[in-house]
Amino acid sequence: MSDVLVQMTGICKSFPGVKALDNAQLTLHKGEILGLLGENGAGKSTLMNCLGGIYKQDEGTIEVDGQKVEINTVHEAQQLGIAFIHQEIALVPFLSVAENIFLGRERTTGRFVDQGKMREEAKQWLQMVGLDIDPGTPVNQLSIGIQQMVEIAKACSLNMKLMIMDEPTSSLSEREVESLFKMMRQLRDRGIGLIYISHKLSEIFTITDRVCVMRDGGYVGTIITKESEEADLVRMMVGRELTNYYTRNFLPKGDVLLKAENISGGKMVKDCSFEVHKGEIVGFYGLVGAGRSELLKSVMGLYPRSSGKVTFQGKDISKMSTLDIQKMGLCLVPENRKLEGLILKNTIAFNMSISVVHKFINALHVSRKKEEEIVNKGVSSLDVKTPSIHQVVGNLSGGNQQKVVIAKWLAAEPKLLIMDEPTRGVDVGAKAEIYKIMNDLVQQGIGIVMISSEMPETVNMCDRMYVMSEGKIRGELDKSEFTQEAILNLAMVED
Repeated sequence: MSDVLVQMTGICKSFPGVKALDNAQLTLHKGEILGLLGENGAGKSTLMNCLGGIYKQDEGTIEVDGQKVEINTVHEAQQLGIAFIHQEIALVPFLSVAENIFLGRERTTGRFVDQGKMREEAKQWLQMVGLDIDPGTPVNQLSIGIQQMVEIAKACSLNMKLMIMDEPTSSLSEREVESLFKMMRQLRDRGIGLIYISHKLSEIFTITDRVCVMRDGGYVGTIITKESEEADLVRMMVGRELTNYYTRNFLPKGDVLLKAENISGGKMVKDCSFEVHKGEIVGFYGLVGAGRSELLKSVMGLYPRSSGKVTFQGKDISKMSTLDIQKMGLCLVPENRKLEGLILKNTIAFNMSISVVHKFINALHVSRKKEEEIVNKGVSSLDVKTPSIHQVVGNLSGGNQQKVVIAKWLAAEPKLLIMDEPTRGVDVGAKAEIYKIMNDLVQQGIGIVMISSEMPETVNMCDRMYVMSEGKIRGELDKSEFTQEAILNLAMVED
């Protein structure tokens, strides 16, 4: 192994009511891809935020290239050659690729910005990451995958030594993931160190050289990837074996709950028909841009619908408002919890109870006792890790935020629950808990629609599956027909 690039030792960091890091440590070598793994709330992002200059640690030391450093700001981290690629794209959408790459470092001629010079320089950095695009293209005209590569090109232009990547594949297609991994290997071969945060164990085993595991804000251990197995990493993360990772008891399906007929709308939904029965989990699988989320949002009245009929519990709801549809017991756990599912600056109690205010508000009287009963039940049943129900949701880990969104809609006592990417950005322990919750719900006769980009969870959790591409349902598969080949053949159909 080559020389040590970064050494973090004894790192501690506390927030009000929470000790996020407790004597954490990490070692990264030059020319290495290091996986950083742990359950939600384990402290991975906090540790990287200390390295990236977003937070200042309370205790501990950071060394870069053998020199002890103080990192108080993002700018100071960048001067040390540290680049941070966040899960959410951090580009300015209406600026060009070149303007984004040199934002804050604009090339000038006299007092004026030299657009030509910036585009010429940007082209060189884009070619370095394998992109052949016009540097003058506005970023909002690019796919998420291409935008991510632009961020990497920007990081390269900063003469980086280290790149931190936090859940970079959460919105990428399989082809884009392959391109990303190819670029990561090229950077590694140039002697750059990479820290890769992901909950997807298959990716960890594909791309990393070693894996550093954290639990409860502390350091558990570091192992060589090729010398370990999935069970080893899971045991280190959760401190126990996950013997029943996928929990599912399959029962005969009940009566039809939801029937959608010939639904079309916008650019993403084209003549789709499907149905969901009581006590079953119906999967919707497809590659990025297949139109799955748009189809189910059109059922809920959240996406344009130009034609088609939707029946729920025997009643035509095609022209009903989203609020009235929810009152009937058809609820949606959205894909993007931060933008669509939660009010991040408000409390757990507020977020969990907002969908059922009628249960504790009567005329001018507010029953705080009843509200707390509802919230405490949700926190307990989903094992939300928090010091208080009055904790601000934005301070929770991603997995606990996801549990709050699910609890919010379970409080509404749904008859059918649409769950859009319910385990995205969630660790293996929380995934197992969510799968158990889903299984318990269908045992009670509740229907579930699960939109997922992860084939293993659709194969293991679903009774039936609809596969989409280019806005159309290309086929329906029963559990006995679930094979990777059959699913991908349908997902890749083109008109």
